[in-house]
Amino acid sequence: MAAGESEQALRAYVEYLRDLGVYDFYRHGEPVYAADLPASQQATAVAPAQPVLEHPVVGDAPKPAVMPVVAAGQEPAARAASPMAPPVPSPPARPVPAAPVMPPAVALESFQETAIPKPVSFNELAPLPTERLASTAKPAALAAIQEEIGDCTRCPLAYAGRNKIVFADGDSNARLMFVGEGPGADEDAQGLPFVGKAGQLLNNMINAMGVTREQVYIANIVKCRPPANRTPEPIEATTCSQFLLKQIDVVQPEVIVALGSTAATYLLGVKQSLSGLRGRWHSCRGAKLAVTYHPAFLLRDPRQKAEAWKDLQMVMKEMGLKPPSRG
Repeated sequence: MAAGESEQALRAYVEYLRDLGVYDFYRHGEPVYAADLPASQQATAVAPAQPVLEHPVVGDAPKPAVMPVVAAGQEPAARAASPMAPPVPSPPARPVPAAPVMPPAVALESFQETAIPKPVSFNELAPLPTERLASTAKPAALAAIQEEIGDCTRCPLAYAGRNKIVFADGDSNARLMFVGEGPGADEDAQGLPFVGKAGQLLNNMINAMGVTREQVYIANIVKCRPPANRTPEPIEATTCSQFLLKQIDVVQPEVIVALGSTAATYLLGVKQSLSGLRGRWHSCRGAKLAVTYHPAFLLRDPRQKAEAWKDLQMVMKEMGLKPPSRG
């Protein structure tokens, strides 16, 4: 990550913590950024490290007495017997610093598990809906979710240069739903998912299945663009997942296609390679879920398009779709 991107990400987290009411997490008063200081002070913005004593002296322990100079080869016994030799005091015992107490292995593992929360499948986040919304009620239900999101400031992505919240696009009564990772630059500018180069490829993939973009529903794991199109952090993805879950429960598609490993990780609650997830059916909120490559990855490695087409053919067979005729 470049220096500018790193500073931007740091600013986003600082502003996010301040929005939560956390002000004194590293110093008192308003935060001061190195970039905001005069050029003459930026080089010394970090306090110099303090020297560390190898054997710290505790309290007012006396210093060891200076040993007298003894001629080479003179034995200690001779030194002690010599009337001219002053008595040699024994050096005081130095206090030995206590060894740090290490936490038990079990406690350390528990801390590691809680410090970085593991993804939870959408099936476990909330009970499945018991009733199906009427087709005429779905647009209003989705609009209510979008209104609930509002000008969201629930995670650091709100402070990382976001332009627009990208809610979703498509038919609220769609049988087929696609879920990607997060918006890119074009999506952030237009407020719609998959409208850049990757979106054009996704449109081609959808058309090849015998349907149009207007007939499917498209959304992402996060609704704000991560800086430099990086992978969403766990706190960002888990915070935003509640709204995607509600969208799925309103649309209630028959089949969901997870585009890429990030979408598969959070929808299914497992962190596994795409090769281990592709080619078989999974379950998500009452729908069958298939996993395939993200269109952005296919643009970088076109050789995998044939493999992605196999995944889409599995979906087509399940849904009774046929590719358009080439007449």
